[in-house]
Amino acid sequence: MFEHDAIKKYSSNEIPINDECLLMSEIYMQDFSNALVYTLESKQGNPYEVGYAGDVIVRRINENSIDMSWYPNHFTRFHEVSIIVPKDKIKECVGCWEYGIKPYIFVDKEWLEQLYTREYSVFALIDAIGAKNAIRNNLLTKEKLIVLRNNLDALAVEHEDISFISFADSLILKSNWLVGYFHKGIKCSYEPEVFLWIIKKIQEIYRQTLALEIYAVLTQGSNQYYGEPLTHISKNHICLNSLGIPFAELMAIERSAKKAIRDKIHPPAEVYMEEQYYHSLNLKLEFKENMKSKNRYEAIMKADDSFYFYSSCSELASNLAR
Repeated sequence: MFEHDAIKKYSSNEIPINDECLLMSEIYMQDFSNALVYTLESKQGNPYEVGYAGDVIVRRINENSIDMSWYPNHFTRFHEVSIIVPKDKIKECVGCWEYGIKPYIFVDKEWLEQLYTREYSVFALIDAIGAKNAIRNNLLTKEKLIVLRNNLDALAVEHEDISFISFADSLILKSNWLVGYFHKGIKCSYEPEVFLWIIKKIQEIYRQTLALEIYAVLTQGSNQYYGEPLTHISKNHICLNSLGIPFAELMAIERSAKKAIRDKIHPPAEVYMEEQYYHSLNLKLEFKENMKSKNRYEAIMKADDSFYFYSSCSELASNLAR
């Protein structure tokens, strides 16, 4: 397959970094090879009509894997997800820049199907501002905390597809979502905007019950516990059904934001968003999201340092396209 002088074959260590590529199942290799060779020899045909391919950009090549940015949706929103592709799942990579054919990365059929059908997650860390002073001044009474807990219970009932884990002065939220896979009739369930409305409601709950403000940190990405419930609860064990990496990412953003506030790099904000989550929001074009305030932080599992964007709930909510 792919025998033509104009076709470039890449080893897994030669795949172009930071260039647009396409991710395709191995089942289309023969048909794509036939169409590509025919196009090169007859100057007719279109190999892009073969099969279904997903847009990716290679970010870093490791010893046994490749870090990629995967774009499951760039039609109704700009949605980027960081993925890791094991090298042993890559069957072939070919391209033909002379004729405008981007590199096609053909991967194991079952692995790719799992990529499209597995669940992903949105995570949020919400913290009360001034809780330490309130404790010192004996303002966080048991009665107030029970009211807070009851109000959070009521909010959680409204959003049964989101896990609420609370510690009185802080919360962790988690939801699972699907990218959608039309071959199996799976619809996309990604709605990151819901978290903004929930944060606004939690904001009001804390104001009314404890007279405290809150801030939130948000991120999204892969979840290794795919096919499992949001949480696992046994007699005296609660598991969030997630690796600790997403929470380490939340903490890394929080640390960077606190340092930036101390160093007067930027003022405090209500919401700090990892850039992939932020760019996936369905915001109005006139909002000019790329021009908004951001700051660098040291990412946990990405090839390069990343940015978090910061804003207020009201500004973001009022600029949602729908």
